[in-house]
Amino acid sequence: MRQIVLDTETTGLEPSLGHKIIEIGCVELVNRRLTGKHYHQYIKPNREIDEGAMEVHGITNEFLEDKPTFEEIVHDFLDFIGDADLIIHNAPFDVGFLDHELKMFNPELARINDRCKVIDSLVLARKKHPGQKNNLDALCKRYDVDNSQRDLHGALLDAEILADVYLLMTGGQSKLALGGGADGDDGDYVEPIIRVDANRPPLTVIRASESELERHREKLASIDKASGGNCMWLKGGAPS
Repeated sequence: MRQIVLDTETTGLEPSLGHKIIEIGCVELVNRRLTGKHYHQYIKPNREIDEGAMEVHGITNEFLEDKPTFEEIVHDFLDFIGDADLIIHNAPFDVGFLDHELKMFNPELARINDRCKVIDSLVLARKKHPGQKNNLDALCKRYDVDNSQRDLHGALLDAEILADVYLLMTGGQSKLALGGGADGDDGDYVEPIIRVDANRPPLTVIRASESELERHREKLASIDKASGGNCMWLKGGAPS
């Protein structure tokens, strides 16, 4: 399962008023593991950045002068995301800008929702934490994700932080919480984030010995007898 956590920065808030994307940041997850692969690009918008937007992300018009335009990077960007699921916080904002850029580049190109399944992590957070703040900073505090480097918004940094938040937020439960709250334990459990180390040695495979297999067969036979022939391991065609 390939997923891309994506964020953008823009010149302003509304593409219909001519605002453009100036930064795209993406990180790749495969089977809920960060692979280390990412896509990051600053983009020359050929228009001025609103002062309010500049205060949020700190990107200046001068900084973008020598950067490529969206038309120059669009194919590399689309190749990177492919048909992966996209995880975006407040997805309508980013998808709206991406679709606008794609339409201006080539009206015949498929839009984002036609290419990819889009998962809005803000919608997930509101369902999981109704009535609470669910912006990225609030979620970092709630899930103990380090965002100390986030003095300003940045697309790649925000995508990396959102990847950690998303993995923790969708980690699941370890046990039932009936009646709730004993000793302050609400039953919530989140999986640890597992980062892939490309340089790690192959895992050692230890196979069961014949004597261990024989004891396993005897245990299955005992379970089958005690359950009146309902041992699911045997019914499922597991090795005997």
